[in-house]
Amino acid sequence: MRDAPKRQGGRPLSPPARGPPPPPPPPRPRFEPVDREKTCPLLLRVFTKVKEVAPAARRRNAKLSFAFVYPDKHGRFLVREVGKAFSYGNGRLDDGKALAELGFEIGDYLDVAIL
Repeated sequence: MRDAPKRQGGRPLSPPARGPPPPPPPPRPRFEPVDREKTCPLLLRVFTKVKEVAPAARRRNAKLSFAFVYPDKHGRFLVREVGKAFSYGNGRLDDGKALAELGFEIGDYLDVAIL
């Protein structure tokens, strides 16, 4: 093993600089507004399907809970709750959230529970 270069007093020199500091992380992407006259929101389509197949979701006071299900780096599935909404939207709870701003990625599963 080679000895590190030393100063006169016998102390090692500080390590050489490794270059300029890394650039700052890129800014978070801004999501373009979606024209809802032309594009139906995915969650609205999910609501419609859930109400078709689950009579409990048709109740006026039914609350729906949404979670993303995705694999971690070890292949195990994780569940992350992302919001709740009433079956008949009234603007409360998490009605205004978009999947993109919650971190939904292609390939993730969307878990819907009727509470």
